[in-house]
Amino acid sequence: MASSPEIHGYSLDSIVREVRRYGGFTNKAPISSVSRHIDTSDPVHGPGDDGAIVHADGRNVVVCGEALSPPFVGGDPYGAGIAAVLANVNDVAAMGGVPLGIVNTIVGPAEITDEVMRGMADASKMYDVPIVGGHLTQQDGPTSVSAFAVGHADEVLSMAHVAPGQTVLFACFLDGHMRPDFPFFTSIDKQAERFATDIRVPAKVAAAGAAVSAKDVSMAGALGSLAMLLEFRKFGADIDLGLMPTPIDTDFLAWMLSFPSFAFWLTAEPDQAQECIRIFEANDLTCAAVGTVTAGSTIDIGFDGDSARLIDFASEAVTGLWND
Repeated sequence: MASSPEIHGYSLDSIVREVRRYGGFTNKAPISSVSRHIDTSDPVHGPGDDGAIVHADGRNVVVCGEALSPPFVGGDPYGAGIAAVLANVNDVAAMGGVPLGIVNTIVGPAEITDEVMRGMADASKMYDVPIVGGHLTQQDGPTSVSAFAVGHADEVLSMAHVAPGQTVLFACFLDGHMRPDFPFFTSIDKQAERFATDIRVPAKVAAAGAAVSAKDVSMAGALGSLAMLLEFRKFGADIDLGLMPTPIDTDFLAWMLSFPSFAFWLTAEPDQAQECIRIFEANDLTCAAVGTVTAGSTIDIGFDGDSARLIDFASEAVTGLWND
């Protein structure tokens, strides 16, 4: 019997196995508890998407927030400050929005909170998004860091817009490296001078009608984040991993499980997919069509004629926000 093909040294089954047991993926399950207290039926205007849209005087205001991992804050408070801004502006961008301001809540010893704030201040300059306020308590004990963003979107990208037949695209910035201590693919040293421009490209894509939905790749990794994008509508996808943009000199599985500084999934109507790619490439960013949304409930990853099932929404969930 012929052996199954491997992609960058990994079988499809091994990739599925590692994704499904990865903490960044499995840790999404407790989010389901939100549905006991808040209506989750409309992720455009409520919880479940990267941000929520609030209508104000005819404008689409994007609001979102992120809490930072305590071990990351303790191990690299300066990096955590950068990540707090990065995660929020990525979330705004994934909704088709332009970030306008950041607020934060920081609690902990002064020597740590000062470094967190220094990281936030530097990231604020990189992204050209001001820190407009927040809360600070300096005291001995555990450190807690959260940040929140507000932005605006002319046209909204949302998981609610996913439909069968749409093209699945992956957009990213590949010139970076894996951190040795946390599963982050950082491109800050290469991208810092252009973050302010790059983070506003998804809004250009949305305004042009070149995509209808998006999700930034975050702690769930690339495939986990794709599952989160598709979970609300419970549609599936066929993804060709051979088409996935991948950084050189980077372990493929580590890349699939990482939180990159800049990476987004998008879906577009087939006749708009090339325009989506064109807009990203015109801004010196990588974008590739890697699959198709299907009417079924399964996400299947493939390579060289072989395939493996990542998840079946008919019986499984990632966040569980929309379980029947």
